[in-house]
Amino acid sequence: MKRKMGNGPKYFIEIEGTEYPWDKETITVPEIRSLGGLPSEQPVIEIDPQGNEKTLAEDDIVTLKPGHRYGKKVQYKRG
Repeated sequence: MKRKMGNGPKYFIEIEGTEYPWDKETITVPEIRSLGGLPSEQPVIEIDPQGNEKTLAEDDIVTLKPGHRYGKKVQYKRG
């Protein structure tokens, strides 16, 4: 897939306080680990905008919402 000039990433993922640009509508748990440098022996936890935590399975696929800083956002951290 070719990218048009001037088109930046549509998604941003916060992992342990650092925000990363992402170009796809979905992200897998292994991709979250790789992007954030999270070790494989610790679970990945999704934190929703209300502060609720959910441990993700290794085969989970997360659908992202476009935009940058739309109020509180979903975050990820090691377990």
